[in-house]
Amino acid sequence: MAAEIKTLHANNKPNLIGKVEDENHDYVTALVLTPNEDGVITVSEDRSVRIWLKRETGQYWPSVCHFLTSPCTSMTFCSTTKQLFIGLQTGTVEEYRVADDYNAIYHQRRYAAHTKEVTDVVFGVEKEILVSCGKDRSIVWHWTQNGQKMGDHQVPSVPLCLQFDVKSNYVFCGLSNGEIPIIKIDKNSCQSINTLKGHASATNTLFWDASKGILYSGSSDKLIIVWDIGSKKGTSFELEGHKSKVVSVHFAAATQQLFSLGEDGSCVVWNMAVKRQETPVWEEKDQCAKCQAPFFWNFRQMWSDKTIGLRQHHCRKCGIAICAKCSAKRSVIPLMGFEFEVRVCDACFNAIPEEEKKSLATFHSVKHNVIAASPDWKRSWLATSGQDRVVKIWDVSPVLESNA
Repeated sequence: MAAEIKTLHANNKPNLIGKVEDENHDYVTALVLTPNEDGVITVSEDRSVRIWLKRETGQYWPSVCHFLTSPCTSMTFCSTTKQLFIGLQTGTVEEYRVADDYNAIYHQRRYAAHTKEVTDVVFGVEKEILVSCGKDRSIVWHWTQNGQKMGDHQVPSVPLCLQFDVKSNYVFCGLSNGEIPIIKIDKNSCQSINTLKGHASATNTLFWDASKGILYSGSSDKLIIVWDIGSKKGTSFELEGHKSKVVSVHFAAATQQLFSLGEDGSCVVWNMAVKRQETPVWEEKDQCAKCQAPFFWNFRQMWSDKTIGLRQHHCRKCGIAICAKCSAKRSVIPLMGFEFEVRVCDACFNAIPEEEKKSLATFHSVKHNVIAASPDWKRSWLATSGQDRVVKIWDVSPVLESNA
């Protein structure tokens, strides 16, 4: 049950400083680094909540190992009040208080929140509001002072992740169909504000930057979308740097860096201090914008030209509808978030200067397929859990300092 400590030295890369390996440990579904202590709180599919603290030997040992009645699916921890909320597969949310020395937890309350598995929980400590979502396609909020249910809201598909803005009472919810509904909750009611549509697959993770009114969303379509909610202009742009689904995103405000982690085992660090370009709207036309060849649904022109219709493509830089022949070139466009080469028309390919092709992100391997991640920016640490059933603690100060 011990955890070995290793240190890897590499310039501008995360350094592995701690590892928790337990042959009896199942997949860790959520975790958080313990404030002011060298440790990590984990919840797992084996129904356990554990608090791992670093001992004098340099190893991590569990100071708490408590088993619940059902597999743990989600968790949130409030460091100021030491309140720990754990979502279960049965649909309930359990509230615990963590001892100041992290050597004990005390059960406080059980919330009968959902009829199916809880997929995420968030806590607004300023207003004592607990918000949860579950596979019963509902968002539910409780007042934690007395455990009373305040309201609920149904969504069109399974909600997977949540963010809660305490100031505005806005709840952002990522759905399995890729949509992100925004609702405003009240004591006994709620109001639908908007629905963000941009992802082609499930929205797995959200991060809300309340200071700038920016919402970051990561999806199974391998994309991160940055939504500018605060400007009220409806602008957004994409970040493309993963080869598999994105499972966790976190924003380091001090250095203006976005950390995204995926099932591909990569940690991509995005420079968000630069002014990026908005993703263009894709045109829909009956013929290629360059050579005027008909697309395959343009039967009238195909008949008149006695030709076979072509497949429609789009230039990722300007958004025009174009055929494959007129968009044979590929280019990176970091200012638009495209760190991998994407399809562009000949005109845009020739117009992109070499200095604009310089990468605005750095790519790092965490050497396991990530399930969950949690940062502690004060100490420049990042904890990750993987499908290898290992928890890793990283020192990311070299990455943060590289953008300081």
